[in-house]
Amino acid sequence: MTKINETMATLAAAQLSRRSVLKAATALGAVGFASPIFVKNAFSSSGELNHMGWAGYNAYKDSIDAFTKKTGIKVNLTEQPDNETIFAQAKLAAQTGGFDTIEPTVDRTTAYVENGLVQAWDEKKVNLGNYLPGMVDGSAGTMAVVKGGRYFVPAVWGTEALVFNKAKMPLEYGKASLADLFAANMDGKVTIRAHSSLASLGRVMDAAGKLPKPFMDGYKDEATFREIWDVILKEALTHKKNVVQFWKGENEAQAAFRTNGAIIGQCWDSTGFNLSKEGYGYIAPKEGAIAWNQGYMMMKNAKNVEQAYEWLNFQNTPEGGAAMAKVYSANPVGKGAVDLMDKANADFYNAAFPADALSKLWWWPAQNSAILKARAEYADKFIAG
Repeated sequence: MTKINETMATLAAAQLSRRSVLKAATALGAVGFASPIFVKNAFSSSGELNHMGWAGYNAYKDSIDAFTKKTGIKVNLTEQPDNETIFAQAKLAAQTGGFDTIEPTVDRTTAYVENGLVQAWDEKKVNLGNYLPGMVDGSAGTMAVVKGGRYFVPAVWGTEALVFNKAKMPLEYGKASLADLFAANMDGKVTIRAHSSLASLGRVMDAAGKLPKPFMDGYKDEATFREIWDVILKEALTHKKNVVQFWKGENEAQAAFRTNGAIIGQCWDSTGFNLSKEGYGYIAPKEGAIAWNQGYMMMKNAKNVEQAYEWLNFQNTPEGGAAMAKVYSANPVGKGAVDLMDKANADFYNAAFPADALSKLWWWPAQNSAILKARAEYADKFIAG
């Protein structure tokens, strides 16, 4: 398991009460970055920004409207369902133009840099001191920096855990397990994302001593990855009858429960929150929820550069950070944003992560282009098999 950083330990102690998180983070002290020397370009309070973000989140418009009201900058949002599509479109845009900023997760940073798609942020123009400890430093910060350049700056962080039908399959913390997704007598009742469910099955098999090498060794090189994931895929295919629907984006995940009969799934926290008023719960598995850190990268051929910095620095203010966290029903990364979050969100997370759940978070490790390509291959084989 990836070692939890200081911020995550703080969150665990605070039981994810957002106001408590803020106070605890303040107690930890500043992240150690000097205040940046940032002189606004005369044109940065106008113009436009072409941004590629995620599909399925109606509140994105509210966040953009708040930014435009504050800066005068118009945001042209293009929505994509998943990391793979964002990456594919970024590769195309690197040749044809069209986007200034994109919104992947931090574990993809190395792959974007390897492919020459993005440029490093100028740290003198980013208010790094506005972020909570552990967001731009620690393990998350390490993945964001490649060869001394900071290519990724966070926007929100969240999890992927178990969504369940409270009436048909009630779950409780400490007993709920990733293994429930692959259990007997669950034919046509499960929804999962192919690549992340394979990782979860791998973690279960690793704990049971059923892998040829430790699961995390697979992220060190492609040959080891394939050796381990060959075994995982073989086991996953024996349980494929459980899967009523594979999902890739938020809309598909919700439809799996509302329309296609799923009663349990491994999904994002946003899925659990959006379905919470319809008889569904969201709980961390005893093995630990998958955690992700999502944020911003600037395309190498970006045209609206100063506007991109305005966008970045709005998102790390309390107002901007809270608005973006609301978009994804996720956790803000900037200081002070906690105070502006809805009580409903705090209550949701307290129920989803009781006791020691936060101390068990499993963060996606950094993955280079070769491993990402191999991972997609195994996901396709799982879906096709």
